[in-house]
Amino acid sequence: MIGKRLKLARAAAGLSLRQLADKIESRVSAQQIGKYERDEDVPSSGVLVALSHALGVSLDYLVGDQEMVLESVEFRKKQITSKKEQAQIQAQALHLMERYLAVEEILGLPSAEWDKPRGAPFPVRQIAEADSAAQYLRKHWNLGIDPIPNLVELLEEHGIKVLIVQSEENIDGLAARVRRSRGEPVPIILIRHGVHGERQRFNLAHELGHMLMEVQADEKFREKAAHRFAGALLMPAEAVWSNVGRHRSSIGWSELFALKRLFGASVQAITYRCADLGIFPQPLSRKLFRDFSRLGYRTAPRYEPNQLPEEEPGRFDRLCYRALAEGAISEPKTAELLNITVRELNRRMEEPAAAGRQ
Repeated sequence: MIGKRLKLARAAAGLSLRQLADKIESRVSAQQIGKYERDEDVPSSGVLVALSHALGVSLDYLVGDQEMVLESVEFRKKQITSKKEQAQIQAQALHLMERYLAVEEILGLPSAEWDKPRGAPFPVRQIAEADSAAQYLRKHWNLGIDPIPNLVELLEEHGIKVLIVQSEENIDGLAARVRRSRGEPVPIILIRHGVHGERQRFNLAHELGHMLMEVQADEKFREKAAHRFAGALLMPAEAVWSNVGRHRSSIGWSELFALKRLFGASVQAITYRCADLGIFPQPLSRKLFRDFSRLGYRTAPRYEPNQLPEEEPGRFDRLCYRALAEGAISEPKTAELLNITVRELNRRMEEPAAAGRQ
């Protein structure tokens, strides 16, 4: 029965029943599509083809039998303002996850196991315990105190799927689990496309904090704890002390932006971290944040200069190319999984410049 998949694909496309009926040139009515979604009727082969084209999904997808449910959803505050947008984002996440799990299954690979530290989620009652949680994770993942060069790749290496979605709303991050018909639930972090690198990395670390901490307090404290976790993960105390010192009465812009390149964090996040560690006294922190506000660093869409590039998850793409090279899937199936045309796939495979611009 195609009802659930049809409804999910329509939600991912952001279409109402009437809009979908219009896109298939009213071959059937909006009311009839509603019946398909409720499994009260089955579309003819011609209508099914029209629906797949209109929704940008394959026939195999619409008639597939893999069932997944997004659960434990935690939208950051200030974000999804409409039920329609929330449904669209969740549908995109499930659609992306299904493709991801499909290529793992094609290659006979187990889904990368969630390398969750023993004892997590860690109870956090005082804000300093968020630092301890980040330190424990770094130890468990053998990260030492070095800066993390690519946070997206690190998370995927340790079993957390990172999904990047298109959205017009101010989505910072979404931590969730995908429950499927076979296998263990898969943890995911979902973030919005088009966010500059330093903000993206902080959002990822923040959502990871929500996954790893159990905070028995109000929303404000939960957010503060996740912020503290993110700062401690990206900027371990020992590394900050080594590069900034223990006590500072002033700091220049050149040094702040050099630290930004080193830690992959915004100058604002660096200032917060130095204040948390007692390196910056209150007068210096207040002065810096006044300067950030005056210069527009704290207001979209400007934010701060010297933006870092957005990190892209690469494991899914690599698995798709591997499956194609091993003859496990065809070119059309690879293009479908990557959501590109066969022509674009061939261009990426044959032209070095095109492969580097993915």
